[in-house]
Amino acid sequence: MNVPSSAGVPITPIQGGITAPHGFRAAGVACGIKASGRPDLAIVAADRPVPAAAIFTTNLARAAPLIVSEESLASSQGAAQVIVTNSGCANACTGPQGLADAREMAALTANRLGCDPPHALVASTGVIGVNLNMDALRTGIPAAIAELRRDGHEAAARAIMTTDPCPKAYAVEVVTAAGTFRVGGMAKGSGMIEPKMATMLGYLTTDAAVEASLLRRALLEASRYSFNAITVDGESSTNDCVFALASGDSGVRIGTENYTLLFEALRVVALELSLGIVRGGEGATKLIAVTVTGGRSHEEASTAARVIANSPLVKTAIHGGDPNWGRLVAAAGRSGVGFSLDSAMVRIGSLVLFSHGEPHDHLAPQAAEYLHGTNIEIEVNMGTGGPGRATMYTCDLSAEYVKINAEYRT
Repeated sequence: MNVPSSAGVPITPIQGGITAPHGFRAAGVACGIKASGRPDLAIVAADRPVPAAAIFTTNLARAAPLIVSEESLASSQGAAQVIVTNSGCANACTGPQGLADAREMAALTANRLGCDPPHALVASTGVIGVNLNMDALRTGIPAAIAELRRDGHEAAARAIMTTDPCPKAYAVEVVTAAGTFRVGGMAKGSGMIEPKMATMLGYLTTDAAVEASLLRRALLEASRYSFNAITVDGESSTNDCVFALASGDSGVRIGTENYTLLFEALRVVALELSLGIVRGGEGATKLIAVTVTGGRSHEEASTAARVIANSPLVKTAIHGGDPNWGRLVAAAGRSGVGFSLDSAMVRIGSLVLFSHGEPHDHLAPQAAEYLHGTNIEIEVNMGTGGPGRATMYTCDLSAEYVKINAEYRT
């Protein structure tokens, strides 16, 4: 997969995931929320309250933990020390009891860690419409806090999983004239993915020193090219959220003059996590990059790319190895933005199958062979002559996706 470069910023991948930046510890334990006995409670903690930012789902059916976390960030004016997450239960559509449970979850964590309740953020993921097992959390949260350590990133990444086939974590180091800082992250998500803000659950940390307002700007802009540029099934969840915490322990201060350094590091980590989500999409066998060019604007190109990436016909054709360029043209044409069929172009891999109103079907056998791979690149030029360009990342749609979601609650 051709991942965009970091624009000359000296970024090096490192080990350590969410705790690679200095000033953070993590833990993941099994507390009894999942009937399987698998890990279901994760905590990521800073050594003290630090600048924090978050983005929450645009879905109006919002889960209780999102409401509580948003309230906490407003109350603390963008500061937090800990994020506590349970998997196996979304605590969504659970009414006043769900809100009370989310608030207790935050208070239990804050009290045990010794910080104020507004400095504890909460997240949940799992089945909708089920109340949290608070007895499990009342014993699990102290147990998880006792396990907090610098090398706890792998346990935390596993504890936030639901249908994910594997944990997703990544970290980078950035060398600057003022010193070196790090960005780390973890994420979960496999189905019900079209965030329109972030992903199912995403977490980013940095040891750069940055004010909360600038951290939020960097998080929003990095998400535009990563968490907001993925889709598995076009479904925006009730629980989508992404958090960012900045410890400042590296001593490297980020301001407007060197903002690009932080933005690029966040973008690189967020994109790697996002691609991991798509690769691990429910039933997925292929990672697909859909790039739209020739849009009248970036926004129009992004809209068209999202429509194409969400098309069940496109996704099933690619799953079956069928180079059906007509489905790509049809999706682009119905996207509701500027499109000229006479000037449009469709490319699968390096092969142009349609251009200037005419098909090139003699290339179909080669295109079909290309589609047997696992990393697929597609380009659709909208034919407007405009500068708009955008990429969405998605996966194929298989029978396994139907099976997983048909049996999700049972």
